[in-house]
Order: sequence, then C-alpha cells, then structure tokens
Amino acid sequence: MREERPQSASDGDDTAREILEEAEPSFFTDPKRLIQTLVAVVLLMIAIYVLIPRLFDLKDAIAKIGDGDPVWIAVGLLCCVAMFAAYVALFRGVVGERVIHLEWRESYQITMAGLAATRLFSAGGAGGILLTYWALRKAGMERRQSVCRMIAFLVVLYSVYLAALVLFGILLRTHVLSGEAPLSGTIIPAALAAAAIVVGLLMALLPTDIEQRLERHTSGRFGRLAQRLAKAPATFAQGTRTALAFVRHPGAGAMALGGAIGFWAANIAILWASFHAFSVSVPLGVVIQGFFLGMVANLFPFAPGGVGAVDAGMIGAFVLFGVPSAEVFAAVLTYRVIAFWLPIPPGVIAFFQLRNTVQRWEAEGRDRPETIGVHSPETAPARP
Repeated sequence: MREERPQSASDGDDTAREILEEAEPSFFTDPKRLIQTLVAVVLLMIAIYVLIPRLFDLKDAIAKIGDGDPVWIAVGLLCCVAMFAAYVALFRGVVGERVIHLEWRESYQITMAGLAATRLFSAGGAGGILLTYWALRKAGMERRQSVCRMIAFLVVLYSVYLAALVLFGILLRTHVLSGEAPLSGTIIPAALAAAAIVVGLLMALLPTDIEQRLERHTSGRFGRLAQRLAKAPATFAQGTRTALAFVRHPGAGAMALGGAIGFWAANIAILWASFHAFSVSVPLGVVIQGFFLGMVANLFPFAPGGVGAVDAGMIGAFVLFGVPSAEVFAAVLTYRVIAFWLPIPPGVIAFFQLRNTVQRWEAEGRDRPETIGVHSPETAPARP
C-alpha cells in the first residue's frame, strides 16, 4: 500500500489546476470572447483580402473569384466532407473507442467542435486541443491518459505532415516530380522537418520513470523545479511512444494512420480542385509541397486559427514555386473558404450538441473515471 504523505502547497496548486482543466471551455458562449475574435478575424480578412491585392496590383484576381468552375468547386466540397470523415477516423483510431466507448456521433461532435475552436480561437490548434481534452475527461478518460492520447493524436497527425515535407521536398529537388524546385522551398524545409522528426523520436527514448528518478536523486527547491520541468517532456515522450505503437501494430492503428493521411490528402485535394476551378495548371508535387509549406504559417501566434497568416503563407509559397500571384490568389482564397470557413458553422452546432452529450455523460457518472474502471496509465493502444 502506498504511504500517504501530507498535503503541500504544491498539492493545492495541482488540485486548483485540475479543477480549472475540468471547466467547460467558453469559446462559443462568452460574448466578450466572441466579439474580440470577430474583430480580430475581420481585421485580418481586410488585410489579406483588401490591402494585399491593392499593394500588389491583384484587383483582377479578386474579380476572378466569381468565375470559378462550379463543377470543380463541387469537387472541392466533396473533398471537404472526406476531410471531416478522415479527421473523425483519426480521432477514433487514436483515442480508441475501446477505452471510453465513444460512438461515431459523439466522436463527430468532439472533432467538429474542436475544429471550430481551432479555426477561431487560437493559433497552432491550441483551442481545439483544450476543447477535446475537456470532452475526453467528461467522457470518462483518466487525466494523464487523456493528455497522452491527445499527444499521440497530434504526433500521428503531424508526423504525416513532417514526413510529407521531407518526401516531396526531396522528390521535387531531385526532379523525380515535375515543377520548379527552389532550395528554400524544398531541401531547407525538408531538412527542418527531418530534424523535428529526429527530435521527436529521441524524446520517445526518455525513461518512463524519469520523474521518479529525479525525485530520488534531487531534493529541495532545485529538485521540485527539476521534477516540474520533467513533466512536459515525460508526458510528450509517453504520448510519442503511444503513437509509435500504432505504427508498429497496423491492425490497431490503421484507422488512425489512415485518418491522418486522409485528412491531409483531402485538404490537398480541395486545393488542387481550387486551382482547376480557375484553369490554373500546377504540378501535383508543387501543390503538395506548397500546401504543406504554406501551412507552417498556422503557427503564427497572433492570428486566431492562422486567419490571414495561412492565406498569405500559402500564396507566398506558391509564388516561390513560380506560380503567378494573380492565379494563386483566387485559388488559395477559394481553398480557404471551402476548407477553413465552411466547417465553422457545423462545428459551432456540434459544440452545443456536445454540451448536451456531456450533460448526459455527467448524469451517467462517466465524468468520474473510477466509476467506469479507467485507471491504467497510458502505454500503448490495445490490440484488436
């Protein structure tokens, strides 16, 4: 039996932090937050859709948007539906319906609400991560397991992103794929992506008991600081090992890996259809590399969901690959309308549906993991 220890101030801090973590994200119910976000989005849209065309003499490109081929735009809309389906499959594959027994409808509500939160309320996807974590906790998943699975979700999703930057950067630069291949758009991002992959793999080698080791070998204020600093890399390492377990056991992770590939492929297909809608011929390798390169702008910290930053980043990426700016502008903005703006209304609706689902879970006692037997620490996905 584990020996009980006196409660310390840090224990109180942890308890307060946990209470805050369980609070419902107020993204769509806080009027002040909504107004602030709306103002920021409008200003960024004015900057990208009005000021940039005037600065770079792209007024004709704006007028051209209404001339898009409706057949290809319809293809883009179908690909957008496929993007939703792939994202839900990724979520179910990583979170594991066997762990907390989520139905497809419940998975849809969580993922769509998370997408809407990501689009509107933070850069780099943090809003969607926070909302998804809250939903998992309410669905009955233990706190550390929820964090681990969320990290595994991101690792699976963005490992495909990084691998694609490496693969298509090399294929373009070596002229295996046709299209212009500037060094700054191929080898440099490929090298940076490869370095990120290596760092992630090295993080996975951290000992599973690193926090306990630090506790044994350190003491005092320095020891407490070391233990706090070790929590983040230790949790990331655990989530990365869980993600790697999906790769080692394709039967358990086929849905997750297929969902990640399908999500990015559907996004690229929307962009590809958007180029065709305006009769712009861009080699497929350039479409793929330009898409992934432009998406780096999503990390820009001052734009909700990368609004404006991703538009500009993607336009700049294709101009770097030699595609005329006037042709790129209309296609990229069409892609952003289909892939970015259209999912927001169903995502907001899904959030309010999720709130009702969470109320049902609370009535069933699912938000108390001990009542459903979810205790074990995260190690690897269960085999089918």
